Amino acid sequence: MSVVHLLGSKGDGGAETYFASLVRALADAGVEQACAIHRHKARERAVAAAGVPVRAFRFGGPVDVFTKPAIASYARKHEAKIILAWMNRAASKTPNGGWAKIGRLGGYYSLKYYKGFDALVANTRDIRRWVIEQGWPEQRVIYIPNFATPRDSEAEDRAALDTPEDAPLLLAMGRLHANKAHDVSLRALAKIPGAYLWIAGAGPLDGKLKALAKELGVADRVRFLGWREDASALYRAADICMFPSRFEPLGNVVIQSWAHAVPIVAAASQGPSALIRDGEDGLLVPVDDADALAVGVQRLLDDPMLPIRLIQNGAARVEGEYSEAAVVAQWKALFTRYGEA
Repeated sequence: MSVVHLLGSKGDGGAETYFASLVRALADAGVEQACAIHRHKARERAVAAAGVPVRAFRFGGPVDVFTKPAIASYARKHEAKIILAWMNRAASKTPNGGWAKIGRLGGYYSLKYYKGFDALVANTRDIRRWVIEQGWPEQRVIYIPNFATPRDSEAEDRAALDTPEDAPLLLAMGRLHANKAHDVSLRALAKIPGAYLWIAGAGPLDGKLKALAKELGVADRVRFLGWREDASALYRAADICMFPSRFEPLGNVVIQSWAHAVPIVAAASQGPSALIRDGEDGLLVPVDDADALAVGVQRLLDDPMLPIRLIQNGAARVEGEYSEAAVVAQWKALFTRYGEA
């Protein structure tokens, strides 16, 4: 049974990073796969390194009439039993054929792109609930969470990023986009004397965020790292993760922080508030509240036992709910169910 993944996104973000992680994990578990993706050299290398065939396609807009039949030919070549479409653009280019069509949803997407699909996979329970409310039969909407597996890598060298070894180091991960609220992280940093902040991500707000850092007088304590492929090294170097996203359907950063034993303070947007048990495995603060975010970080700095408790409970959550083995087993069961239909 062969699974062909479709990913039409050309950007870098949580979904794209997790795509490569899941493909690698499924390959390790013996699932026969192939990938049809938008051209992206680093992603193509990552998929190929997992031993999975990969080919780049155009994935253009409505006037692109060539991608869908080309993908159909590619799927037939790999004897696909299932096509798994990641997000809307991929879904819009999913051809009909002798395979089951499954959509993977990491947000509250327009479901018009998934007409004729056999099943949808939601990576949160709330997204699954929402899809069912739109009229999809319960038995065809499956919840499978993301997993987090730390890479076997050393912590990033603080000195290489001009960061004192003894300074509290805060980490913010995510695209430089308004939804990720890095501006809130910067405003919080201004209220935490002596702390340094690493921001890992790329996006349209790069210039504005750097200007804001200067305006707030914290530019000397902020390091804009750009897009990084070595997330584990950054988590291992950090003391605390800040995740103030204004809109976040899931929040891979939460699960990754648990997996890397980094205490997290997150805004209570939809995904993080569903994941985090406040005060047990993370701290939740109101959305768009830099003061509260700073207070949450300061709590962790002032109370040595609190981070220990959050880290221990977060590790238990990963082991019980978000381990690679558990999540891969759910995907394999789904592929068996629809690949043999």
